[in-house]
Amino acid sequence: MERAAPARLLSLDVFRGLTIAGMLLVNDPGSWGAIYPPLEHSAWNGWTPTDVIFPFFLFIVGVTTHLSLSSRRARGATDREIVLQILRRGGIIVLLGWLMAGFPYYPLTRITEIRFGGVLPRIGVCYILGALLTMKTTLKQQVVILAVLLYGYWFLQTLVPVPGYNEIGALLLSRPEATLSAWLDRTVLGLPHLWVGSVTWDPEGILSTVPAIGTVILGVFTGRWITRTDISIEERLNALFVAGAIAMVVGMIRNWSFPINKSLWTSSYVMFTGGMAAIALAASVWIIDVKGIRRGTKPFVIYGMNPIIAYVGSGVMARIIYSLIMVPYGGKTVSLETAIYEAAFHSWLSPRNASLAFAVCIVLFWLGVLTVLYRRKIFLKV
Repeated sequence: MERAAPARLLSLDVFRGLTIAGMLLVNDPGSWGAIYPPLEHSAWNGWTPTDVIFPFFLFIVGVTTHLSLSSRRARGATDREIVLQILRRGGIIVLLGWLMAGFPYYPLTRITEIRFGGVLPRIGVCYILGALLTMKTTLKQQVVILAVLLYGYWFLQTLVPVPGYNEIGALLLSRPEATLSAWLDRTVLGLPHLWVGSVTWDPEGILSTVPAIGTVILGVFTGRWITRTDISIEERLNALFVAGAIAMVVGMIRNWSFPINKSLWTSSYVMFTGGMAAIALAASVWIIDVKGIRRGTKPFVIYGMNPIIAYVGSGVMARIIYSLIMVPYGGKTVSLETAIYEAAFHSWLSPRNASLAFAVCIVLFWLGVLTVLYRRKIFLKV
């Protein structure tokens, strides 16, 4: 007798938890000047393991979007109720992102010059648009929508002349500040509202959010496929492995004309990372849910059950210890993070190992916090 997939896939929580833990690991080094290359973002074109974390999370957003909408329909929810829920959830995620960006809300410029982009605002917007675009459309229509998003974005970034440069975008892709998306962010959002790390462009800006919606839609495809009941779980996973491999190859081929680039969220990047996410998820389902190998997964389940608390909480804590609380150390005033890093890690470890050890301790600290919440059945749902 063929084995069916479990009603709830534990692997989804594990996959999401791994992604969130990975976000904390790369976002909280002891020293930004001493990081192992795989834990850094690619300078521009290309990719590192760090560059797949964000699209993996958006991919999972797509998978769970399909599961959530299907569940609500099965419970008799109307289209209006579903749309309102989508808008409410997405709006809350965007608002949380802005609240994080403005923290601690002084001086006043933290509010008046708040960054509009960011990880959470992009997740919220992509969730809303991805859910609405797939809510009432057929699979064929969704494929067309995905193609329009990815090819349309490619055409805009490469064929449209960038104002002020008098050249088409294809000739300017190697210059971060000269791309069409950078010009649009400066024009619409304004320099004070862009990422401070780049000044003239934003990696989560307006135009690059368009293909990011495609990452969510790839997740919706996967959620639709993995929950089918007319095909055995083995056949579904085999097909998902194949589809993921094909998507990665397509992304690498597209890389020749539109480079894999996280900051631009290029069409090649969408296909490459989407394919990788599909393969990773298929492997997780096979190992955890089909074969029942669950040893060592509990920490990631705990992270996966409370991703918003983990991300927002760690972000606020980082702001506090990296820049708000100053303490005397070594004859001068430094941030609390610097004092902890120098005294507890850098004093006996090499710079890169010390930086990594600090980041690992941040991940373990939040695992402890989330474990307490997990045992008390406290979960933040939006």
